Amino acid sequence: MSKPFVFKQFTVEQNKCAMKIGTDAVILGSWVNLENNPNSILDIGAGTGVLALMLAQRSNAELIDAIEIDEKAYEQCVDNFENSPWNNRLFCYHASLEEFTEEIEDKYDLIVSNPPFYSEDYKSKNKERDLARFKDALPFKHLLESVSILLEKNGFFHVVIPYEDEIEFLELSKKHKLFPNKILHLKGTTESTIKRSFIKLSHDKRAITINELIIETSRHNYTKDYIELTKDFYLKM
Repeated sequence: MSKPFVFKQFTVEQNKCAMKIGTDAVILGSWVNLENNPNSILDIGAGTGVLALMLAQRSNAELIDAIEIDEKAYEQCVDNFENSPWNNRLFCYHASLEEFTEEIEDKYDLIVSNPPFYSEDYKSKNKERDLARFKDALPFKHLLESVSILLEKNGFFHVVIPYEDEIEFLELSKKHKLFPNKILHLKGTTESTIKRSFIKLSHDKRAITINELIIETSRHNYTKDYIELTKDFYLKM
């Protein structure tokens, strides 16, 4: 039984979700740029709903939608939304991205996604976990195609992917008229290799800013940058 994840302003139950809350989600939710003061936000592949909840805490957006295809994760996301301080602004759809893109007429000022991206040949016996983990459940092409339709003309899309997929992802994004504005490369420690790419895209071509974030200097000794980024959420930061 997974324990609830307790943040400073809200709690996330995760016992029904195949993929539990991890560092990627917390960094993404903290890093998302809110410079355009979004009024409408969409979280694609919501899982527990943690990204939508973080953005409800950080923004004044009146409409924060989430979509989740897995039934158990969808139910958990709905519960987490209802039990949060921002339940009147949060709504989760039980649908595939394809269905949602076809049916919804709205466009969003801000879209976020922590998509399934483990591409190893390995599959476990847990179907829900595989669905949450493997990028064949939500291929980059499919994700970018939908985002290009759902994103407002002046909107921003923020996503986290494996660093090794960055070149392929950016080539694909250009085909869908989505261009990188900011990239954050994540490393566990100073010595470790880059593990993740956090990417901000928009419909406009702009100069790209590339930064690096290191989580720890040694075990449980967090860097100032990491503390500064996540301090509004983690209890011990």
